[in-house]
Amino acid sequence: MSSNLKERILQTASELFYRQGIRATGVDAIVKAAGTTKMSLYHYFPSKHDLVLAHLQKSADAMRERILTGIAERAAEPKTNLLAVFDIFGELLTLDEFRGCPFINAATEASVDEEAFKQVSADFYRKFRLHLAELAAAAEAKQPDMLARQLVLLISGAIIAEQMQRDSGAMGVARHAAEILIGQACASAP
Repeated sequence: MSSNLKERILQTASELFYRQGIRATGVDAIVKAAGTTKMSLYHYFPSKHDLVLAHLQKSADAMRERILTGIAERAAEPKTNLLAVFDIFGELLTLDEFRGCPFINAATEASVDEEAFKQVSADFYRKFRLHLAELAAAAEAKQPDMLARQLVLLISGAIIAEQMQRDSGAMGVARHAAEILIGQACASAP
C-alpha cells in the first residue's frame, strides 16, 4: 500500500508540475489532488525540492524508454534511427497535454538555490546527445559528436517553437534540416 501511495503522490506531482509549472504548484495542491496528507507526502519526499527531483528523474526514465522503444519499432538502418527520433518527438508535440519539455521547463524555472533542477535537466540532454552520437557513429557519420549536437539543437529548438505556437510544424521543419545534416555527415568520402 505504501509504495502505491508514494507512486500516486509522485504521479500527481509530475502531472501538476508539467501542466502548471513547478513554482505554480504548491504542496497543498499536490496533497489535495493525490488524496493524501502533507505528513504522508513528506514521509516519502522530505521537501518539495526532493519531489521535483523525483519528478524529473521519472520524466527522464520515461523519455529514454519512449525514445529507445520508438527507435526499435521504426528503424531499419542506422541513418533511419537518427530520423526516427524526430518522429518520436513529433508525436509528443501533437498530444493535447503537451506543455513543452519538462527538462527545459524546469531549467528555466530554477532559481539559484535550485541548481540541482538544472543539473538533472542538463544530464538528460547530455545522455540524449551521447545516444545520438552512438547512432551517428553507427551511421558512419564523419563527426558523430558534432552531428549529435546539431540534432539536439534542432529537436530542442523545435520543442520550444511548438510550445510557443501550437501546430507550428516545427518538428517537421527540424526533421527536414536533420535529413540534410545527416546526408552531409554520412556522405561517403570521394
